[in-house]
Amino acid sequence: MRSEIISYLEEQFSVPVRDPLWKHIYMTKGHRDIINHKDFRFLDGLRQLGPASHLYPGAIHTRLNHSIGVFYLARQIMRALVISPDCPPLTLDGVKAFLSAALLHDLGHFPHAHALQDFPLKDHEELSGEMIRNGSIRKIIRDSAHTDPDMTAAIIDKKSEWQGNSEILFFRNILSSPVDPDKLDYLNRDAYFCGVPYGTQDIDFVISQIYPTREGIAISRKGTSALENVLFSKYLMYKSVYWHKSVRISTALIRKAIYEALKFGYLEKEKFYRMNDHDFHKFCSESGEEALQLVDKAEFPWKYKVIEDVCFDRNSQLHRNLTDEEFKSDYEKELNRRIKEDTGYDSGIYDVLIDVPSKISFELPFESETVFTRPVVDGFTESLRRVRLIVKEEAAVKLKEKKILLKGLSS
Repeated sequence: MRSEIISYLEEQFSVPVRDPLWKHIYMTKGHRDIINHKDFRFLDGLRQLGPASHLYPGAIHTRLNHSIGVFYLARQIMRALVISPDCPPLTLDGVKAFLSAALLHDLGHFPHAHALQDFPLKDHEELSGEMIRNGSIRKIIRDSAHTDPDMTAAIIDKKSEWQGNSEILFFRNILSSPVDPDKLDYLNRDAYFCGVPYGTQDIDFVISQIYPTREGIAISRKGTSALENVLFSKYLMYKSVYWHKSVRISTALIRKAIYEALKFGYLEKEKFYRMNDHDFHKFCSESGEEALQLVDKAEFPWKYKVIEDVCFDRNSQLHRNLTDEEFKSDYEKELNRRIKEDTGYDSGIYDVLIDVPSKISFELPFESETVFTRPVVDGFTESLRRVRLIVKEEAAVKLKEKKILLKGLSS
């Protein structure tokens, strides 16, 4: 069986796709048919980094680009694993399903999905699984890529039940680990398109130091420095790109718009799941609802100012309460009222916002000698999570004129 898998990985990938990051990516005819399917092409309308392009104009790459890159790295990793004498028994059907899962892992994405993970919405992995199991792309996966759609969906959707196949957990753990193909692609791709050096990895060396375990993958002691570089790169990308102050202002405006739209029924979840960025912005622009106009305002984050900026304090009752959208909304209204009383500025209902980023998920390193222990990881991730009080520029000017230092984020 191993020789059959090696033969497949080495001989069946002859269709080239050009990629600005990885150059030539080779796939099978079946995989090319998948990327030509309408559900996969939909991903070309979803920017990988959402509002980050307001700060980094080059960051207009899409989830389609990223998905093809993840597929490329998944094949590279699988080639390295399958030749190892320690590789657990795998089937050709399992390997095919894993590669299709890598290509389709973001199939269920919708606008700003990562910024809405604490909202009452389905996660994109669950939606991906549903589309693979029940959508028209199922036939292409089965008949053209010669892959089991149900196994592919089970690798992506961790909430799905899958009985009697020990390979599922193995492939899931490869697709989600400290050095998974998803992370290795997005760190490098995001850095490339943003024009920053922080996310760059020595991919060939990283993959050469990966070895299989019964549960998934680990990295050799020699590769520890490469693993540390991946983790620190993720920290730097959050600090400089993903959670940059300007990006967070836009994100706060978009989150507020979607929260209000879902709460009052302006936006139906099922319709939202199948909107691309253009559809979503068109829907918001044409809506008469004031809350949805915030999405257009998110295009101009410099028209808002951060007037208070503190680290999230998990011991603060106020900060914990602010992670609840309903409490936060009421508190924003109270701060807005205080600004009106103190300055006489006739602020709008959405002129005051509080941004509380979700807790970052940082996978702990494998069992190896590394400085990235749990206390270290918790320390630098908590330093990234900042609570910000954001007001419209005009309100900030009025507060400055009146010499009022509004403190709303202290317990």
